[in-house]
Amino acid sequence: MKKWGVLTVCLILAGSLLAGCGGKNADQASVSDNGGSKTEKTVVLGTSADFPPYEFHKMLDGKDQIVGFDIEIAKQIAADMGAKLEVKDMDFDALLSELSSGRVDFVISGMTPDENRKKEVDFSNNYYKAQQAVVVREADKDKYKTMKSLEGVSFGIQTGSIQEDIAKSIPGAKITGLGKINDIIMQLNSNRVDASIMEKPVAEAFLKNVKGLAIADVVPEYKEDGYAIGIKKGNTELVEQINKTLDRLKAENKIDQFVSEASELVAQ
Repeated sequence: MKKWGVLTVCLILAGSLLAGCGGKNADQASVSDNGGSKTEKTVVLGTSADFPPYEFHKMLDGKDQIVGFDIEIAKQIAADMGAKLEVKDMDFDALLSELSSGRVDFVISGMTPDENRKKEVDFSNNYYKAQQAVVVREADKDKYKTMKSLEGVSFGIQTGSIQEDIAKSIPGAKITGLGKINDIIMQLNSNRVDASIMEKPVAEAFLKNVKGLAIADVVPEYKEDGYAIGIKKGNTELVEQINKTLDRLKAENKIDQFVSEASELVAQ
């Protein structure tokens, strides 16, 4: 009886230790649903995927996928969090409301952390900086060499963007607000607007695949602070996690690599 009692105790202790170890590892890698099964932790990215080379749609392996260097950064953030990345595509002007409501966890979409946006959401450290450009029809390229030459011009501008603020500062500018860059390109090609202001890398990406458009000589006057990642107001833990990933990517020169790879992908 004594021998069997010791064995029984040993088995019980062994089982307890195994259960404890298994439970700890599973909790670190996953979360439980209501049925008690384990599901992988997911972090949700909000973006406006019409902004190559930042984020855009591309057919790869027969599937429509959202790609770009912002997406590669988001993948790294998710990986450092031990989470699966889910990408939600939406109009640019809906991003901050989706973030504030908690329907997305963070926003990456070539977004400048201006003072108005900082009132709504928190931002990471800046991760990239790009020049602005004016896109016009190729035949009109020589018309626009100075900011003065843009006065009274009709612009197609992405709603809620920094470019909208730039256009509003131009005397007499007539602004048509649109949700997607693709729609702006169509407006330009159909002579409904005379020009657009967009990020230079975005303009260059579109011009690789769209005939009849060009970048004018004029460079819009705007104090550019660069781009940052939006996080729900008060979520300091996520801000810190994202900044750690950005610091690592900068130290490894990964962001420049992602920009180069995404630009090549646009042209394919």
